Amino acid sequence: MKKQVLFIHSAGPQGPHQGSRGLIAHLQEQLGEDYHVLSPGMPDPDYIQWKTQIVNEIKAWDGEVLFVGHSLGGSVLLKYLSEEDCQLTVSGLFLIAAPYWGKDDDWQKEEYTLSDSFVSKLPFISNLFLYHSRHDPVVPFAHAQHYAKQLPQAVTREYEGDDHYFREGLPELVDDIKRI
Repeated sequence: MKKQVLFIHSAGPQGPHQGSRGLIAHLQEQLGEDYHVLSPGMPDPDYIQWKTQIVNEIKAWDGEVLFVGHSLGGSVLLKYLSEEDCQLTVSGLFLIAAPYWGKDDDWQKEEYTLSDSFVSKLPFISNLFLYHSRHDPVVPFAHAQHYAKQLPQAVTREYEGDDHYFREGLPELVDDIKRI
């Protein structure tokens, strides 16, 4: 049986060479036939609409799932998992350049902000990874540090560059998924 991967993309346009498209294409290509990678188009950024889309995508699935979230998609997945009863076993959660809403003045959007006790409300996730560039021009590296502090069990992968979109791919993400 193929492993199920749900990839929730970043905010903004998702056309060719935009948003998460390059990262998704790389992931699908590198994971190959043993994985079913689903990356639905998400509506305009609105947490309730994105949550509804996630629920609709996974309602027919059973067993285990790997969640990958890029930028806004990562923070939405984390919020969803900490607030909703996901009936699936989450084998892995991979957050790429995810904003930590509510911590910095420029990142105040209540609909995306996690509760203070979000960690205690998460389902058991045996494999949790954070990927972030130190000089990310979109989401500051401090956001990854906030997550790492709250989620000490997470493996944090830091990159020296300024990549936010990882259009050429993220080989460590592929390797981490394949190890599960």
